[in-house]
Amino acid sequence: MDSVKQRLYLLLVHTAVSFAVFKAALATGSQKSDELKPSDRFVKSEYRIRMRDGTHLYTVVYSPKDTTKKYPLLISRTPYSAGPYGAEKFRDSVGPSKRFESAGYIVVYQDVRGKSMSEGKFVEVRPFLADDAKPGDTDEATDAYDTIEWLLANVPNHNGNAGLWGISYPGFYATGGLINAHPALKAVSPQAPIADWFAGDDWHRNGALLLVQNLKIRRPTEPSKPEGPPESSEKKNEKPLAQVRADQPPIDGYSFFLQLNPLAEKAKVMAREDGAFFDDMMRHGSYDSFWKARDIRRHLRNVRPAVMTVGGWYDCEDLFGALETYRQIEQNSPATTNLLVMGPWTHGAWSKPDSSRLGNIEFGTNTAEFYREQIEFTFFEKYLKGNDTPQLPEAYVFETGTNVWRKHDAWPPKSARPKSFYLGEQHLLQTDPPHDDSLTNGFDEFPSDPNRPVPFTEKVTMGVPVDFMTADQRFASRRPDVLFYQTEPLENDLTIVGQIQADLTVSTTGTDSDWIVKIIDVHPNNASDPQPNPTGLRMGGYQQLVRGDVMRGKFRQSLEKPEPFQPGQPTPVKLVMNDIYHTFRQHHRLMVQIQSTWFPLVDRNPQRFTDIYTATNADFQMATQKVFRTKSMSSRLELLVIP
Repeated sequence: MDSVKQRLYLLLVHTAVSFAVFKAALATGSQKSDELKPSDRFVKSEYRIRMRDGTHLYTVVYSPKDTTKKYPLLISRTPYSAGPYGAEKFRDSVGPSKRFESAGYIVVYQDVRGKSMSEGKFVEVRPFLADDAKPGDTDEATDAYDTIEWLLANVPNHNGNAGLWGISYPGFYATGGLINAHPALKAVSPQAPIADWFAGDDWHRNGALLLVQNLKIRRPTEPSKPEGPPESSEKKNEKPLAQVRADQPPIDGYSFFLQLNPLAEKAKVMAREDGAFFDDMMRHGSYDSFWKARDIRRHLRNVRPAVMTVGGWYDCEDLFGALETYRQIEQNSPATTNLLVMGPWTHGAWSKPDSSRLGNIEFGTNTAEFYREQIEFTFFEKYLKGNDTPQLPEAYVFETGTNVWRKHDAWPPKSARPKSFYLGEQHLLQTDPPHDDSLTNGFDEFPSDPNRPVPFTEKVTMGVPVDFMTADQRFASRRPDVLFYQTEPLENDLTIVGQIQADLTVSTTGTDSDWIVKIIDVHPNNASDPQPNPTGLRMGGYQQLVRGDVMRGKFRQSLEKPEPFQPGQPTPVKLVMNDIYHTFRQHHRLMVQIQSTWFPLVDRNPQRFTDIYTATNADFQMATQKVFRTKSMSSRLELLVIP
């Protein structure tokens, strides 16, 4: 074919394709925008993108059918499947929310290495390379870089800008893309991202193992899953599963996990498909090189893209990761556009249709919809398209208690001031410090029995109730193995922001012990009931959990070097708890509860200094715990309050 005929042929082909796209646009244009399916809007393409070490990662690209414009690339890298697989099979929704489908984005999903349709070996929270890595070495940062490089060279109609986003584990991969980021990467939104699995996310809190949310139940009679890519993109559970008899399905996690005694026995019934990581974890009972290599925080320096980290105040999985990701970037990359969004959400609830309440606590509006429309969409429009959108504040945070979105130019707010509340006599929580050292009873004590631990919920359940982090705590305050202290009814609103630090002086008759501190909003007796109120619960006297956390006592000085307690010796224990933004309203009370078990959310401490992962039944013992409240041995909460 000569050059003239070839040019004529290409012109005819281009005209035919343009006419087909025009007809498709006319056909879909007659439909309402919210009725269009992804298959109406996008062309789907599947690729196997080669990484620098030769590994190919399965990648699906949803490109707008309208090819007359240029669009940014918006990428999600996931271990939960980039499917459905096949050119004719589309996701139910494409992008972070429906708004992105009509706004014009090239949306990309990728299976991370070793998962689903991608080659390579999967490694849990894969460590990032050291600064002296050799050419050709790979990690999640280089995989993100190579993916963007390939997309820019091979996907048409892009505008040269790329973004990353993801919730939970995909949030970890979004954070990874910030490390030595590709120059085209302009905006990244890690949402409920993993930061450190020993210090505070998913698996541990300050070295204490989170049990029930990581050991799930599988019945041996369930049919095995077929080989090949999974059908669902977000529901596959990658965590170990405990096996039980099919004719005796457990419904009470408290009893079930207490019978699997101790942790070494639980490990024997773990599903082997993912048992390798659990076995590794049991061999690394302190914050050693295994865990340090998986701490992404130390790599978050010299960050160039704009970052918007998103988290939920009631996320019992990765609240630590969201707050720490923001905090580390703020400290180590002060010139970076670094935004924080925190709402009244459980894990990933901002992506769900409605988030106007959690259990018995109402938020007044659909906070998830507000976030998607007014915050998330605005962020990507600004930094990937350069649109003149409203300026987002550095901290866009929801104030629980008053149910108001707040905007601040820093987090915590610059106007916040420190305030202390001391444990006093007669269960009193007071602003005046103790002034007496001569008290013979300058302490409160409680028994701690690891064979009869304090439950973390009053519900009979095998998992973590979705409303656990706002649940009524009256069931716990009535127990003899839980101490509580509360203020008098507040004369004015009290707004607490940022981290909470519990400085305790304690002793135990054992050589190790857990110390759990819970911050609680006690509603007045005349509090209004929720509307609607399907459970019939009365809110008068409701003890609403606002924040709770645990310090495994042997790690009180260092997560790296555990130390025993000297039995009966008063010892300082400091617990830094995740941030809050909560207003205790007038006539409410601020309460703190202190206990040493929180089961089965947290695995039991034998109360003997030992390797808990290999402890035997003989290691578990009763202990008497004391919390001191004298002048020289005070116990208090250190807070930040807004005047």
